[in-house]
Amino acid sequence: MIPGKGAITRRRAHVATGLLSAATIVVASLVQASLAGASSPTVIRAVGAENEYANVIAQVGGRYVNVTSIMSNPNTDPHSFEVSTSVAREIASAQLIVQNGVGYDTFMEQLESSSSNSSRKVISVQSLLGLSSEVKNPHLWYEPTTMPLVAQSVEHGLAKIDPAHGAYFERRLTTFDSSFVPLARAISVFRAEFKGVKVATTEPVADYLLKALGLDNVTPFSFQADVMNGVDPSPEDIAFQQKLFTDHIVKLFCYNAQVISPVTTSLRDLAKSSHVPVVAVYETMPVPGYDYQSWMLAEVHALTRAIERHESTTSL
Repeated sequence: MIPGKGAITRRRAHVATGLLSAATIVVASLVQASLAGASSPTVIRAVGAENEYANVIAQVGGRYVNVTSIMSNPNTDPHSFEVSTSVAREIASAQLIVQNGVGYDTFMEQLESSSSNSSRKVISVQSLLGLSSEVKNPHLWYEPTTMPLVAQSVEHGLAKIDPAHGAYFERRLTTFDSSFVPLARAISVFRAEFKGVKVATTEPVADYLLKALGLDNVTPFSFQADVMNGVDPSPEDIAFQQKLFTDHIVKLFCYNAQVISPVTTSLRDLAKSSHVPVVAVYETMPVPGYDYQSWMLAEVHALTRAIERHESTTSL
């Protein structure tokens, strides 16, 4: 289980009140129409709140699922995401939904409650992992054990909605599980070679992966949480972070390429001038060109190059 304490107060997936109200009205008007067509699906309508979850749905569902992702642009700050009426429409008509939970995409629950549908399958990754709402780090998809569990739950949900294609979904799940072997092997090899290497981060985007790889993230969590929540870090934490680079205490710097501020930009520049490699990490999956597995492998390979060759990867 992923540990964590303290209430999360973050500006993740911010929902403008006026937009949410308008979206709720749209949902109410669409709900009857969406339910009417949901009883005998030829193609299941599914939604992933974040595009990495949508990708897993698509891998398991194949040709019998039409998937929409709500947050999908790796060049956009997901912290300031605003709900639109088109998002409300997608959620109102969805028969299966995967959402993160732990305060990261609370707008999903609000819109789902406005389009009540007892037959809709909603998979909360927070609930799937048995996590409380007090988990400090919401980036659950970076934990390598998360997505196989999500895929299994998706397969069960799809088979319940469309039993006629249950065997098809089961085969797709088997293929999905097999596709995780290279990633698991890469993590094992990396951990055996680089366990204990010290690294720094801007915020806890990839912390679960870093831990799985055996890396030692020495950035204070108070600094990471402040950046994540849009709060100016303390002068003491900034000075500590700067010292990690100028004194060459860390071997690399994981930089959230989607969330940029004067503080994080100055630290990125300091890392570069101190010859500390910078590795870009993302909250939503870079597209096109990646599925979830290849994205995580690309991050592992970028971390490997940073340690072995002192090479930066500023974008995927």
